[in-house]
Amino acid sequence: MQNTCASTHKKGEFGGQQKGFTPAAPVHSNKEDPATQTNLGFIHAFVAAISVIIVSELGDKTFFIAAIMAMRYNRLTVLAGAMLALGLMTCLSVLFGYATTVIPRVYTYYVSTALFAIFGIRMLREGLKMSPDEGQEELEEVQAELKKKDEEFQRTKLLNGPGDVETGASTTIPQKRWLHFISPIFVQALTLTFLAEWGDRSQLTTIVLAAREDPYGVAVGGTVGHCLCTGLAVIGGRMIAQKISVRTVTIIGGIVFLAFAFSALFISPDSGF
Repeated sequence: MQNTCASTHKKGEFGGQQKGFTPAAPVHSNKEDPATQTNLGFIHAFVAAISVIIVSELGDKTFFIAAIMAMRYNRLTVLAGAMLALGLMTCLSVLFGYATTVIPRVYTYYVSTALFAIFGIRMLREGLKMSPDEGQEELEEVQAELKKKDEEFQRTKLLNGPGDVETGASTTIPQKRWLHFISPIFVQALTLTFLAEWGDRSQLTTIVLAAREDPYGVAVGGTVGHCLCTGLAVIGGRMIAQKISVRTVTIIGGIVFLAFAFSALFISPDSGF
């Protein structure tokens, strides 16, 4: 009887220890893991997007368009038009990339990694083959394109001039009131930037990133990256455009792309970031 009581007492003690030992640790970790994983996924996507956009856009055609137009016209108008175009392009690219998530993640992850490696190798090869004055050719090409657009605009203005005079001064008032939003300069900055960005490396990169990373992080990071580059072009104008070495930026860009491709060897496709 004593043995039975002793064993029962020991059982009770052991059971009490078990009850005291098991509570919240597993439940607590299960609750925190998804939130932590989501935050890390967003941060990783944000950093990846802002990095590749900056190295892709500095010294690019859209950068020169913003820089040269800002020297000739109202800076806020140019910035607003360029940023609207780049914002629309980023959102479209993220949607295109996110649409591929219907394919199993393991495939999109490794395909996107291969594309990053290809982009990186191509950028390194292009950068190493470039002459130090490579950016000047791009700058001159953009200047010639903008000059042509200016001539067309002036020709249209002359053709419409007499009609405006006959109708009186009332037509000029709404134009001034909406100048910063619907002006021809705003439309020109928007269309030129959108067309220059379509099919560009940065658009393809955004699509690839959205296929493998958190789409919200890619959208925010891409938009912030475009804002920084375009803002720098608008504020600095020709001086920054001439000081930037397109060769150096391209080589750095190639290294960044290869670094993201290489990091995929150490991160599981199912890790969430």
